[in-house]
Amino acid sequence: MERTTIDLWFGAFVTAGFVALMVLALKVGNLGAERAAETYKVEARFDNIGGLKVRGPVRSAGVLVGRVSEIHFDNEKYQARVMLALDQRYKWPKDTSASILTSGLLGETYIGLEAGGDDKILANGDRIAITQSAVVLEKLIGQFLFNKAQETPAASTGSAPAASAAPATAGAAAAVVPALAGKK
Repeated sequence: MERTTIDLWFGAFVTAGFVALMVLALKVGNLGAERAAETYKVEARFDNIGGLKVRGPVRSAGVLVGRVSEIHFDNEKYQARVMLALDQRYKWPKDTSASILTSGLLGETYIGLEAGGDDKILANGDRIAITQSAVVLEKLIGQFLFNKAQETPAASTGSAPAASAAPATAGAAAAVVPALAGKK
């Protein structure tokens, strides 16, 4: 083969590689060419949104039903105000609940909708009243370690007065007793 033919094939291969990288980057960033669907906006307020981002997915039963369009902080109520752009094809009852969830342990953060039983339907500009904030993994680990640190000294000494040890470890003991019952 001539040198120009090899250069042409090499250039085509490199160009195809760059195109593949761009498509992958757009998919990861939720910037892909989505169809322009008619949407209506509803608001939801959360105490903690975790890693939720604008253009994050809104799902119900695993199906993409919308996207997060805006995220703002309310200075009066000290909450995150999240605007959701929901696809017009999907109608939601007024008592629908919204939760911030994560795909897997370290996956993508998204909003999950669960339909209620109300006859009235959410309209453009309405607010979802029932919300559940994100579970922050660091807080859960901290609470677990704090409870373990509290129960360790009481369990190891064995001579602590019952009146002072009971209130501090009552919750931890209730969680440990079923676990110990299984170990025989």
